[in-house]
Amino acid sequence: MKLAVIVSDLRRTEGTYERITAEKLGVILAQNGVYHAVVKENGQPSPVLAKEGAEFYVFKEDLETRGFTEADIVDGKVKAVTYGDVVDLLMNDYEKNAWL
Repeated sequence: MKLAVIVSDLRRTEGTYERITAEKLGVILAQNGVYHAVVKENGQPSPVLAKEGAEFYVFKEDLETRGFTEADIVDGKVKAVTYGDVVDLLMNDYEKNAWL
């Protein structure tokens, strides 16, 4: 299964997030979830970004709303995307999606 997961909260969601598996997994950081892309915890990128095999995206508009830019992304594997890009991803690259 090809699954896109939208993470919209700064809180870590170990219970559900850690158990998710898929043949292709996309993690989309939205709303307050964008902090996972720009804030380090104890000098390390957010554990949310440690999901093996996942592709990571962050809403560019949500970054900017919170005063950040693409240059503030702490891990090079997170790609900033627009709302239009996410619609394309959800329609073309993933079969199912979930919102955490």
